[in-house]
Amino acid sequence: MSAVANHFSQSYAEAREKFCASVAESGGGLRSLRNPTLGPDGERLFMDVARFGADDAPRMLVLMAATHGVEGYCGSGAMINWLRAGRAAALPSDTGALLIHGVNPHGFAWIRRVNEDNVDVNRNFVDHGKAYPANSGYVELADALKPATYDEASLAESRRVFAAFTQQHGAFGFQSAVSAGQYTHPQGLFFGGNKPTWTNRAIRRVIREELGHARLIGCIDFHTGLGPFGHGEMINVSPPGSAAFARAKRWYGDEMTSPEQGSSTSAVVTGAVLDAFPQEAPDAAFCGIALEYGTYPVDEVMEAVRRDNWLHIHGDLNSAQGRDFKAYMRERFYPADAKWAEMVWSRADEVIGMALSGLATS
Repeated sequence: MSAVANHFSQSYAEAREKFCASVAESGGGLRSLRNPTLGPDGERLFMDVARFGADDAPRMLVLMAATHGVEGYCGSGAMINWLRAGRAAALPSDTGALLIHGVNPHGFAWIRRVNEDNVDVNRNFVDHGKAYPANSGYVELADALKPATYDEASLAESRRVFAAFTQQHGAFGFQSAVSAGQYTHPQGLFFGGNKPTWTNRAIRRVIREELGHARLIGCIDFHTGLGPFGHGEMINVSPPGSAAFARAKRWYGDEMTSPEQGSSTSAVVTGAVLDAFPQEAPDAAFCGIALEYGTYPVDEVMEAVRRDNWLHIHGDLNSAQGRDFKAYMRERFYPADAKWAEMVWSRADEVIGMALSGLATS
C-alpha cells in the first residue's frame, strides 16, 4: 500500500489516533469536544479541533471531516496527508488553519451518515423556530423507503413505487425527493431533526471561539458518495447572486458546480453545516464549498443508506445480515481501493491549494 493510502484509516479510533498524532507532530494546538455517546466498542467519541497559525490570523482555512459520519474516512485521510506533507508549516504568516475532525463522531464510529438521533446533521442547520421546509415527495415515498420488513416482497413493492415516482418526476426528481432533507419522519432517511443537534451546537461554539478574529474564511467540507469514482466535485452551496457564491466562483473557476443552478450531482439541500459560518462569524467574508468524491453509482449509494436505516431501526447489527449491510454501507462511502485514496489526496491537495490562493488574493 502506498504512503498516501497508509494515512487513511480502517476505524474511527485509528483515524482519531493518526489525526491527533499528526497535529502534535505538526506543532498545532488541539482541543476536543466530547460527544455524549459511545462507539461500537465502548470508545469515547470526540470532535477534535486543531489550530495552526496566529490566534488572531485574519485569514483562516477551515477543513471539515465527517459531517456525514462514515464519509469522515475520506476527509480524515485528506487532512492527515495534508499535515504529514508539511502543508501546515507552509501557511502564510497572516493565514491560520482550523481542522475539524469528527464533525459527527457518532456516525463516523458506527459507519453511518446520520448522528446519534438518526439526524442528517447536514440538514439540521435550519431555523428551528420557523416552519420546516416541506418535502411532499419524501412523504409520498416514505413507506417504500423504510419498509417494516426487508424481504423480497417488500423490496419488489418499493421498486414499483420508486419506478412510478421516477417515471413521473425523473431520476433527479427522485434523488431530490429522497435526499434534499425532510422534517416529518424521525426514523426515516435524510431527517433534518426537530431541534439543533449536538454537532450543530458544537460547531457553532467552535466557530465563535476559534474564528472570531477572522476577516476572511475559506472552508472545505469533505463528502463522498456522488459522482464518478475518485473525482472530487467542488460544490458551491451558497445562493447564486450572493457575495459568497461570487467569491467561490473566483477561487475555484468553471469547475465549481451549483445545485441551485442544476450543474451539480447533488440535489439542493436545506440546513447545510456551512450555513453556520456566516451566521456565527458575521464580520468575516466567507467562501465555503463541499468537496464531493464519487464512489459507486447513485442507486447503490441510496440503497446503502436505505439498508443502514432499516438495520438500525428494525434489524440486528450483530447478525450476518447486519454485518453484510454494514460492509455494503462502508464500501459505498469509503471504497477499499488504494487508488481511490490516492485520487482523494491528489484532488484535496489541489483544491486546498486553490482555497489558499483565494485567501491570499481576496
